[in-house]
Amino acid sequence: MATPTTLDSVRRARRGVAVAGPGRPGARRPGRPNSAVLTLVLFATPAILLLLLLNLYPLLYAGQQSLRNGDLVDAGTFVGLQNYATVLTSPQFWHAAWFTVVFTVVGVFGSWAIGLGLALLLRTRVPANGLLKVLLLLPWVVPIVVSSTAWNWLVATPQSPLPVLAKALGFGDVLFLADPLLAQVTVCLFKVWVSFPFMMMMMSSALASVDANVYEASRVDGASGWKTFRFITLPMISRSTYISWILMTIFCVNDFPTIFLLTGGGPVDSTQTLVVLAYTTVFQNFQTGPGVAIAFLMTIVLVIVSVTLYRQIRKAAIE
Repeated sequence: MATPTTLDSVRRARRGVAVAGPGRPGARRPGRPNSAVLTLVLFATPAILLLLLLNLYPLLYAGQQSLRNGDLVDAGTFVGLQNYATVLTSPQFWHAAWFTVVFTVVGVFGSWAIGLGLALLLRTRVPANGLLKVLLLLPWVVPIVVSSTAWNWLVATPQSPLPVLAKALGFGDVLFLADPLLAQVTVCLFKVWVSFPFMMMMMSSALASVDANVYEASRVDGASGWKTFRFITLPMISRSTYISWILMTIFCVNDFPTIFLLTGGGPVDSTQTLVVLAYTTVFQNFQTGPGVAIAFLMTIVLVIVSVTLYRQIRKAAIE
């Protein structure tokens, strides 16, 4: 005959409560770590140590270099925040910062507008849709060295195709990379050219996640195409839009090869961005402290912009 104590133990076991007792497999000892958590920690520790070694140490070393007046060979002496003061009072720095803002704004919103337009176009019944998608991805897939070489062939010299065409149309000798303003326009257009496929893919995935019934309901209510785009499409893809803006902002601010391979920052530093200025300061002028200080200032601005856009993502998620 089962005793009340035995019946109570059975009931507790059926409810999922472990019956404590010496030698029982289900009993948990207080203070003993979970084996699953311990296994995860053991597996994650090498990756965490590797990330710290690859990222934290260079960051700390670069921060130390920004506080010294050394070069690539000698660390130099400690000067505190003098390098930052020198950079922030330099007209060259502020000109590079201004063009970095222009380059980033045009690169982000120009590539986003073209990418979104093409993503909307590809959702319609376009002839040879698959082939068109592949061709539109080529500017992003082709290495930047190849793209910059092709653009140099198009615009670099008076004998290039576009200057010859401009002269034939009566515009005279148009030197796209020799005139400061034309060089800035060319560099910005080149950035949009190599970046719009990325935006197109981001927007295509965002549009694919929108429920088709929403568009059907808008058509039933008699909404025009523009109102559907403004009040349905844009709000529904806002999270992906903000994410793409964050990523493209980082790409544009840190974009070194696009400008360096096309113009090298010229003519007369007209297309010099902050990342190109940091490179020339360190590796051509051999001033490590000011160059690293420029890089740190860029990082601070990127963090501020990223946090601001991330808050917009959270607001879009709540709405």
